[in-house]
Amino acid sequence: MVFFITTLAETNRHPFDLPEAEAELVSGYNVEYSARGFALFFLAEYSNIILRSALSALLFLGGWHAPFAFFSGPLVFAVKTRFIVTLFVLVRGTLPRYRYDQLRRLGWKVFLPLALSFLIAYAALLLAGNGAVELAR
Repeated sequence: MVFFITTLAETNRHPFDLPEAEAELVSGYNVEYSARGFALFFLAEYSNIILRSALSALLFLGGWHAPFAFFSGPLVFAVKTRFIVTLFVLVRGTLPRYRYDQLRRLGWKVFLPLALSFLIAYAALLLAGNGAVELAR
């Protein structure tokens, strides 16, 4: 969940689309682009979403392996990636927009201690696992 929420914030998707919130009536910085620049801008934004969804599917959902051993391959990976892209769309439709101070508080007071505690717990598990292997020898 930490990775998914930080991916939402990194891709400037709703509820973390703070640059767009500065000028609601004219869509902020998007006014300065003509047709081709506007299309390339959004093509880059949505390809970033697809790339990060594929990375999430690869890292956290088992990649191209199916949950059951019936089949695996690119189709399974595409379905998992599409599922995460659908989560992006659902989050956009259901959550209100964050303010700058709320985003800073979320990053510094929630996600940083949580990520560091996960790191320490994972390192402790790895060290405990190596100790168990040493005792078995």
